[in-house]
Amino acid sequence: MEADWEFEVGGDAPVIDARWPGLVDLQHSPERAWDLPEAVQLPALAEALVKLNAALSPVWTSKCDVWEHLELDTCDPGELDVPAGCFAHAMGCYIDLLPRSDQQWSPPPMAAGECRQVCSRLHDIPLRCCRVDLVVRRAFLVPDRMDLGITAYLTSCGASPAQAALTLQAALAALADALCPHSTLE
Repeated sequence: MEADWEFEVGGDAPVIDARWPGLVDLQHSPERAWDLPEAVQLPALAEALVKLNAALSPVWTSKCDVWEHLELDTCDPGELDVPAGCFAHAMGCYIDLLPRSDQQWSPPPMAAGECRQVCSRLHDIPLRCCRVDLVVRRAFLVPDRMDLGITAYLTSCGASPAQAALTLQAALAALADALCPHSTLE
């Protein structure tokens, strides 16, 4: 599976607002992931969110979205490891990830190390037509204090919309497993 990471913390770079007004607190009630409108669009997203917010998970999530139809010119088939004939439809999603511990990613080298480990685990998975991009960015976990978070962008493609969705489902499961290798859904 293709995966990469980068820092995007300067200037006008987006900031993760962990306590945004529409936050559904999945840390304390992960099963509420099934109630999110994004879960209706992509049920595998709810499964990933439940695992990512489980008690044994090292992360929690604050925001997500799904793009059922991505313009093909925004995707690079080479970066998705696409075989011939499988680049007709694309879709994607993102999940904002925050450390369960306030100190977990505070120094930038800790965030970089986490991203390298996750990318290494993902590279070992034989999954084509998708990729994960982890973007380390500034995050407000509590008011008036800047920390670090990670936005995970997942992109998939396929010969049909259904095939692109199946690949995105597999990519979401792989990301959740890579981030929470010792977590269960319970």
